[in-house]
Amino acid sequence: MITKRKTLLVFGLLTIMAMAVLIACSSGAKSPRLAKDAVILAFGDSLTFGTGATLTESYPAILESLVGRRVVNSGVPGEVTGEGLSRLPGVLEREKPALLILCHGGNDLLRRLDQKQTANNLRAMIRLARARGIAVVIIAVPTPGIALSPPPFYRETAAEMKIPLEENALTMVLSDGALKSDYIHPNAAGYRRLAESIAALLKKSGAV
Repeated sequence: MITKRKTLLVFGLLTIMAMAVLIACSSGAKSPRLAKDAVILAFGDSLTFGTGATLTESYPAILESLVGRRVVNSGVPGEVTGEGLSRLPGVLEREKPALLILCHGGNDLLRRLDQKQTANNLRAMIRLARARGIAVVIIAVPTPGIALSPPPFYRETAAEMKIPLEENALTMVLSDGALKSDYIHPNAAGYRRLAESIAALLKKSGAV
């Protein structure tokens, strides 16, 4: 007869194995090589806009200098993913990027919106980009609180859609008071750390 303790142990091991598979799938995802004149679209909310620093200190501005491609800052402070989903088609049509960096969901988490719907909105944005032949990478945003960590839906979405995921940078930055301008936003040094992590992800994925 299988004891309750053994059942819990087996379940725990299966959970760890499943998480390891998800991590492997997302972290190993590849992106097409970007031409030197390719446009990168940084799309999101205040974390993309650069709240807490100047526009020239935002992560898109720093990333542009790190990867040698034009990076368009399309961050709207306060925006939730439902609003981002409505806004994205027009931005894609106007900017015609080769790569979309999607950093969204922080305001959904702050407002305690339904996480399933947030995940669905992110997936819909990824599909919109892919339908236009645009590559996508996703940046995970941690849930506000004492123990900062991204919700599982970022990792699950990256694995399901087979896209590169950066899931540690914002957690690291927002866990360090020296890298924050306030409770939920980096300062200039924090945005630089974020840009450096994204640049490393783009290089690892083969995009640059």
